[in-house]
Amino acid sequence: MHLPHFSKIHNRFLLNGYFYNKHTLKEVAYNFIKEGDQYEYFLGDFLLDWLDQSDSIHFETSDAASRTKKLVFKKQALVNSAISTGNFFGVSVGDKALHCLPANYIAGKMMLIRSIILGLEIDLISPSKNPFYKNQKTYDFVAMTPMQAFNSLSELRKVKKLIVGGAYVSSVLQKALIKGEVNAFETYGMMETLSHVAVRKMTDPVSEFKCLPDIKVRQDKRKCLIIDASKLYVENLVTNDEVEIFSSTHFRLIGRIDHVIKSGDLKLHPEQIERKLSENLSFHFFIDSVSDPELGEKVVLVVKDDPEIKLEKLHKQIKNCTSLEPYEIPKTIVCFKNFIQTYSGKVKRKATMEQKPHRILNL
Repeated sequence: MHLPHFSKIHNRFLLNGYFYNKHTLKEVAYNFIKEGDQYEYFLGDFLLDWLDQSDSIHFETSDAASRTKKLVFKKQALVNSAISTGNFFGVSVGDKALHCLPANYIAGKMMLIRSIILGLEIDLISPSKNPFYKNQKTYDFVAMTPMQAFNSLSELRKVKKLIVGGAYVSSVLQKALIKGEVNAFETYGMMETLSHVAVRKMTDPVSEFKCLPDIKVRQDKRKCLIIDASKLYVENLVTNDEVEIFSSTHFRLIGRIDHVIKSGDLKLHPEQIERKLSENLSFHFFIDSVSDPELGEKVVLVVKDDPEIKLEKLHKQIKNCTSLEPYEIPKTIVCFKNFIQTYSGKVKRKATMEQKPHRILNL
């Protein structure tokens, strides 16, 4: 009987330096669940689901309101996604990969599937801010969050191809990667598309996203991205990401429409203001809004409170950001002790803004 692709484990697949077949890989999964760390527990649980007899697999995700929902995928879709990534980046049999992402997120799950299907030699390490701590190996292919990439800048010469995703890539990080001559790509994707469906080479000025093979994009009336990916069994997937479309395979990301600030007669995208400000501000921040009797909403700069952040210096840095339009300039600085964020470093804006501010400073 002809086995479907998802039943196969590539005969060149190595996990932490060892070959495994379906039976022995199940034993590893059971061991991860019984005796492993938390990240190994998630890996083991996912592996058992992947290696069972079902042709489908269930994932859990949460929406902006933190409501959990279950998604069902054909395992063949994960295989097709892995092959597409391999073809796009030229990742092939015997290449060395590093798995440093948590397996309870789609990016971590897909990194493992790519290795199983493409025959990669993958090292598993516990997710941390600096995955290269005490690790002197070189790798052909690595996926990281922006936080991990930023904390690993001095080590990324060991990586031939780096993909960065899961959260916003700041201008500061992009410029550091360019300066370090890192062959880095920003990814665009989500749980529903089984990780990335488009990537952009990190260049200055910012390049547009290019779709992976067999991915097509278009816009709805809101100018938001719609994704069609037949090999992923995705059709007419409507997002809340406003984009500029150049073709059915190329686009520029503008920002999420549910983040839009309505200030006076203007609609402002926080992500666009953040990109401009990140050229001058090197600390962690984001742009949001608070109600204003005259404007309806006014732009505010949200920062982690730090005694080293001096108002006079910060005001000068903002003023020196010549790319900002007058209406984009923050009117107030809101300081919190901490940001609420996901593991990948994506700030939960609404949850953060619902906290009690530590300080509020008017510019």
